[in-house]
Amino acid sequence: MYECFSVEIVDQIAHIVLNRPGKRNSMNLAFWEELPAIVDDIDAHSKARVIVISSTGPHFTAGIDITAFADGNELLDAADNSDLAERQQGAHFYNTVTRLQKSFSCLETCRVPVLAAIQGGCIGGGVDLVTACDMRYATEDAFLTIFETNIGMTADVGTFPRLVKLIPEGFVREMAYTGRRVFADEAQAVGLINRVYPDHESMLAGVMEIATDIATKAPLAVYGCKRIINYARDHNTTDGLDYIGIWNASMLHLDEIREAMTANKEQRQGRFADLPPNRNKSSG
Repeated sequence: MYECFSVEIVDQIAHIVLNRPGKRNSMNLAFWEELPAIVDDIDAHSKARVIVISSTGPHFTAGIDITAFADGNELLDAADNSDLAERQQGAHFYNTVTRLQKSFSCLETCRVPVLAAIQGGCIGGGVDLVTACDMRYATEDAFLTIFETNIGMTADVGTFPRLVKLIPEGFVREMAYTGRRVFADEAQAVGLINRVYPDHESMLAGVMEIATDIATKAPLAVYGCKRIINYARDHNTTDGLDYIGIWNASMLHLDEIREAMTANKEQRQGRFADLPPNRNKSSG
């Protein structure tokens, strides 16, 4: 169904897998259309309570496939050398970048948690992708690199606005200025990676266990947590306190609290209300 991904939804967990290992899961033109379509469809129809993104092959992703964009005249309009076309290149590039940024922002704005499971290299655009997720997990051999610096570019699809809110600024600067590989243990030490696993198999098992735990919680409460955490990150404490007060005044349901308490007492899974369809998303 998809060129770049496979999707499976089991027990309220949507597993999105990058499945072009022969191409190191590089982000071609189809990637940028398919990822937001998949995520928006899951969110719009409340198909899952958690999303897990993993990959195949030796690397999580080699990042943006620049040649694919150049061939499609998306980043470089080499086919038209006229003076007017040259003047338009900046605006054309800006339009393309904002479209790519939206493809990753869907991970941040969707109502359910998104967990990234990283093996091997998470290169260039891969860092943009995983920093838009709620949590990140990795294998011992995994590494992240802001590779754009090494090819004369400044990362522009979301790395810096998100990374500086996740880890110390000085470490972001070191990653950016050097373009070096930051391996999983170092990334975990600065808080970029939640947990490190010996290998791909144990990582997927561990991440799915975490996802399963999240899926047993009240979806409306988890949605509220994600919304408030994102808001608090981007606002001062006073605004954050006011927003959570307004949120709970509008969204808090005593029946959900009673069911959670009863389920805990009876040692069973709660029977909670799912998120309603999201009419702000495309129907897919």
